[in-house]
This record gives sequence, structure tokens and C-alpha cells, in this order.
Amino acid sequence: MALGPQFRDRPHLSFQPLIIFCVVFLLQVVFAQLDRRVSPVFGTVRDWLPMLLTLVAFQEMEYFLPSRFEHHYEAAWIRQDYRLLHDWHLREVIESFGRLGPFYLELCYLLVYGLTAYCIAILYLNESRGSIDLFFTIYLAGTLGAYALFPFFPSEPPRLLYPTVEIPTVTTWARTLNLFVLRKGTIHVGVFPSAHVSSAFAAGWAMLFLLRRRRWIGWTLLLYAVSVSLATIYGRYHYTADALAGFGLSAVTSAVCIALLRHSHGSSNG
Repeated sequence: MALGPQFRDRPHLSFQPLIIFCVVFLLQVVFAQLDRRVSPVFGTVRDWLPMLLTLVAFQEMEYFLPSRFEHHYEAAWIRQDYRLLHDWHLREVIESFGRLGPFYLELCYLLVYGLTAYCIAILYLNESRGSIDLFFTIYLAGTLGAYALFPFFPSEPPRLLYPTVEIPTVTTWARTLNLFVLRKGTIHVGVFPSAHVSSAFAAGWAMLFLLRRRRWIGWTLLLYAVSVSLATIYGRYHYTADALAGFGLSAVTSAVCIALLRHSHGSSNG
């Protein structure tokens, strides 16, 4: 709530973030104690708990909804999109593959919602359960970092603000499902930076760092994150600026986290 004076135009904002923080902190402490004193089952539940809490954090951003949008950011960002999609023919290239290119990108965008579960399952299968906390350190820094920036850049997505500018001309069931999910579960605070992009790249950086004997998994996830970035722009879910900012945020937060983890590991060995 120390940042409250920065958001005087947020009519829905009160003490909700502080209350949510206290509840989440208490929940983590309780599960940690139950794991240690009652049963390891609670530790397993705790491994998966951050996925649910990430959704809570995402919805929490709705409290920062401004009373009105100025659209200063979007007016500049849409020009970059038009140049990329129209002048540089990105949309034409993607749709030159018929339905295959658009379907692939829309599916990549859709699968982001299950990315955390996939990574945790991979760590379990590779007998690296002890790395799950390290994974979340890197992954959540990129994901929650994007959420934390939303209130500072109030903006509306291009599919809503500019519904006729370079929209996809190919519709697949994956796009229909994406639009349905966004209508039912999205927030309206901002789209900069893209949390889809930042979380996808953060997951890739984390797995590349943790699974050193199976680096192909991390590299594959990073390639997937590039596809997500293209999907956010092509599908008009985000502006190009959002995708670039999401990548930059994930790179910086992941580099910092990995450096700290390596330093901590080196200190403990020393």
C-alpha cells in the first residue's frame, strides 16, 4: 500500500492487495509447517500451490483498473504493429501457410495456461523435485514482474481498441477458444508487458538452467516462447511493444535470479 498515492485514479483499489498478501504468506507458512511436522503430502501440494496463487495474483490486478484510459501508449504502439504486420508482411507470411500457421500460433498461445504444470511434471519425471522452488524463483520473477508493471502502463489490447487494424483473416478453433477464455477470464488493467511472453521465456530460462543434462528441454521451451511472442502480435492480443517488453523483463529477472542462485549455491558449498 506504499504505492497507493501513485494510483489515485483507481476507484476499486483499497486494502485488497495487503489482505491478499497476508493470506498468501500465511498459507505458504502453514503448508511448510504441515510438510515438516505432519506429512510429506503437504509438501507435494505446496509444489503445485503457486499455480493457483499465480491466478489469484493475475486477478488481483483488476483492483488497479483506472477510472478511464488515456490511450497515449496504444496510439504509439499500434503504428509499430501496422509496420510489422502490414508493411513488413508478417501477417501475410503467417497466413501463406493456410490454416496451419495461424492454428500453430493460436495453439501456442493457448498452451501457456498449462506451461507451469508441464514444467513441474518434467522436474518430477527427471527426479528433480528439489529444483521446484528454484524453478518458481525464476518463473515467478518473470511472471509476477509483468503483473506488477500493469498498473503503471494502463492500456487496452489491440483486438479491442483497434478491431479493424490487421486482424487475422484465418479463424481456427484454437483462436475461438482463446477469445472465449479472454472474454471470461481476462483482466482489463493493462497489456504491457505481455505476461504470456514473459512467463513463457522465464519458464524456458529456468528449465535451461535447472536441467543441464537435458538442455534440449530448455531450448525447446525458448523456441516455444518465440512462437508465443509471434502469436500475441498476430492474434492482436498484444502489441509488438508488449512482446518485446515481456522478453526483456524475463531476460533481466531470470539473469538476476540465476546469478543469485549460483552465488548462494557457491556460498553454501564454501
